[in-house]
This record gives sequence, C-alpha cells and structure tokens, in this order.
Amino acid sequence: MGRLSGFTYRVIVSILKKLGFEFHRQAAGSHEIWFNPQTKRYTTIPNHLGDMPEGTLRAILKQADIDVDAFLRMK
Repeated sequence: MGRLSGFTYRVIVSILKKLGFEFHRQAAGSHEIWFNPQTKRYTTIPNHLGDMPEGTLRAILKQADIDVDAFLRMK
C-alpha cells in the first residue's frame, strides 16, 4: 500500500476544496468535473463508493497539477 491508498471520494473532494477547486459540472455517468479558478486547471473525479484506487488518485492529482506531498499535507 502506497501513500495515496485509503482515500475516499469525500476525503479527496474535501482536500480539493481546500486547494481552491470547486464543482464545475457533472460528466458522463458517475464522474464529476472540478475546476480551480486560480490555476485554471480542471480534473475529473469518479464518484464511487469505497477507496479510490491509488493510480486513479495519482491521475487526478497530475491532471490538477497538485504535488502528492501538498495533497497529503492537506489531509
């Protein structure tokens, strides 16, 4: 298990809000688009039950241009 394991959708969204992201729109199925007006970055987040797979969370952070350490500090 890596450093990014064990995060649920709710925890991820809470941290993204602290980092300046806000809900932008509903995407296909259970996915949501979040936007940060300061950085002009978008990221897509699947709204699923249970823990987010570590690879998916890494992809979300990469898309949002968020450093893993910065994300973990906001926890």
